[in-house]
Amino acid sequence: MTAAISPTAAPQPVVASTNAPKAPPSADSVTARAHQTAAAAKTTVTLSAAAQAAQEAAETPAQTAREAQGGDAQARRLSAKEAAAAKLYAGA
Repeated sequence: MTAAISPTAAPQPVVASTNAPKAPPSADSVTARAHQTAAAAKTTVTLSAAAQAAQEAAETPAQTAREAQGGDAQARRLSAKEAAAAKLYAGA
């Protein structure tokens, strides 16, 4: 024996709509919204150690030299190693 299943639609609630005009936003609310938007736009990206290592490995010697001049300690060490290696191979 089989029974037929028929979908029954549930009655939809009736919502009264009001077409009352809205007041324009005040200057304070516009300013507050702008500050919220500006704060949300400032994001900080943190790279994992593996991503940082990959980024450092992909640097060009010119980029490393610029970073070393800017005070990056890791770039200074790498520049010193590159200079020592260049001196070693030049003297061979």
